[in-house]
Amino acid sequence: MISRDVLSTFPTCPGVYLMKNAAGRIVYVGKAKQLRRRVASYFLPEHRLPPKVRVMMPKVESIDFLCTATEKEALLLEASLIKKHRPKYNIVLRDDKQYILFCLSRNHPFPALRLTRKVERDGSVYFGPFTSALAARETRRVIDRLFPLRKCRDTVFANRTRPCLQYHIGRCLGPCCLPVSEDDYRQVVRQVELFLSGKSGELMAGLRAEMLRRSDELDFEGAARLRDSIRALQETVERQAAVLSDGRDLDVVATGAGELGASLALVFVRQGRIIDGRNFWFAGETLGGPEDACRLTESFLAQYYTPERFIPPRIVTATGDHDPALEEALSDMRGARVHVAKARGDQERRLVDIATANAAAHAAGQRRLQAGPAELARALGVAGEVERIECVDASHIQGEGMRVGMVVFIDGREDKGSYRLYSFPELEGTADDYLALASFVKRRLASGPPWPDLLLVDGGKGQLAAVERALSEHGGEGIALAAIAKGESRRAGELGDAVFRPGRKNPLGLKPGSPELLFLQHVRDTAHRFVISRLRRHKRTAQLSSALESLPGVGPRTARLLWEKYGSLEAMLGAGAESLAELPGFGPRKAQALHTALQSLQNSEQISHDARK
Repeated sequence: MISRDVLSTFPTCPGVYLMKNAAGRIVYVGKAKQLRRRVASYFLPEHRLPPKVRVMMPKVESIDFLCTATEKEALLLEASLIKKHRPKYNIVLRDDKQYILFCLSRNHPFPALRLTRKVERDGSVYFGPFTSALAARETRRVIDRLFPLRKCRDTVFANRTRPCLQYHIGRCLGPCCLPVSEDDYRQVVRQVELFLSGKSGELMAGLRAEMLRRSDELDFEGAARLRDSIRALQETVERQAAVLSDGRDLDVVATGAGELGASLALVFVRQGRIIDGRNFWFAGETLGGPEDACRLTESFLAQYYTPERFIPPRIVTATGDHDPALEEALSDMRGARVHVAKARGDQERRLVDIATANAAAHAAGQRRLQAGPAELARALGVAGEVERIECVDASHIQGEGMRVGMVVFIDGREDKGSYRLYSFPELEGTADDYLALASFVKRRLASGPPWPDLLLVDGGKGQLAAVERALSEHGGEGIALAAIAKGESRRAGELGDAVFRPGRKNPLGLKPGSPELLFLQHVRDTAHRFVISRLRRHKRTAQLSSALESLPGVGPRTARLLWEKYGSLEAMLGAGAESLAELPGFGPRKAQALHTALQSLQNSEQISHDARK
């Protein structure tokens, strides 16, 4: 344990401090307005320290520091170091993926609606976020059906010589090739903006007025199309009541305490309506009072928001006052003022109540997916504590594409950066899961530490025996093993799942519904989803390559050149003849022939279906 004498080496400037254990690994990162004073608070009498600090300090052997010019720089540096090192005792936002947004560019006379995960400060208009990619794509399909915006990318738009299939089925005005008025196109863009903004009343009124105008002008065909659009909109638009009468954008944050950690709920309010929400779980965190909730909220906000993420002008929290440096940092990211404050008025307080209820419900639900390292070790009969779990699952499609996926959980939380996917071309056509698992063991041991406290296998006694035998043959006898098999109906997560350990004929007597069994099921299901998703992605790529090679004049060599240069089928279809002419061995005539073939591929119904998948 580190001595208090180290305090004399700390300066009084703002900065960050990094606490390290005996192995030199960073276990905690903190920020301070005044480094010496902040670090001194860790050396108070034990009874005055928070429980988490009492557990952490005996493991701290050294403390480094980095000075910064301002407190805001310290805040940003702390968030960056936490994301990089993922210290054990910090609040680490592990699921920090960017959510999907709709983007309408203002820099193109005929803008297209696109899905993106990054915000660019280029004057474009963004709508969202959507935490569900499926929901975002479903909304996109509705918009494509109702509003004739162009669907192609800018590169395709610039190189197209004739209208595509979307024009011929009435879903695009064809501005790429036809003399479409910018004013007419801008009117469609305005309708899409109203739809995505939730202003369905204004949109309906405008469409009805336009329908009546066309009817008066005896344009009955155009009036009928508008009538059908209005009916479709009435069936599609969510009937969601406004929660903010002034139609503002804001995010709402609240926390909830659980038995094994803390939950945080984030609610997205856009144009005065709740459009989505997200829950986050921080295992091992304790919320002893408002100070702990405030600390959790501030650390979350500093890690969650980035310049590429949509940041609303107001963030409402349940904890009240926050560090001014946080507002300053968020304002710099957004490029405009951001307020982080407690709820004001009945409407915002109701939103905080909603977020608080979500956080509490999420914390209660996490109990079924959490099992402490010591409790899990006792349930499995493993020596020590089970902190790092590696779970593997072998999968293939009728013997083809044999893959073994490995997911990693540390202290009950997914460590997605450690996920691995192993392929075995030599096992093509064998459908031998046992051999694939044995081959995985050999490659996993060759990759070296960190070693798992538990290697969990998705399967029964046969899979367990194959892995145990391979570990023994390649020097991995010290790794604890277990296997989890699905019940008789083969449905993941059912109460009949059984857990096996080496040396036991019968499964362990884990009680159905116990935290330990539910947690192992959750780990197993995560591994299964991971390997299946990668296997399906590989199959789609192979199918697209086969479709590409079916084109006249495109063999394996040309297909390989196209994949290496463009990386995706969509990029190939958008390439012009000039770009294709840059391929090795291509001239203008060959490039033009390939461009024509690619355009025919794009317009074929079968490949369009594959690309949408």
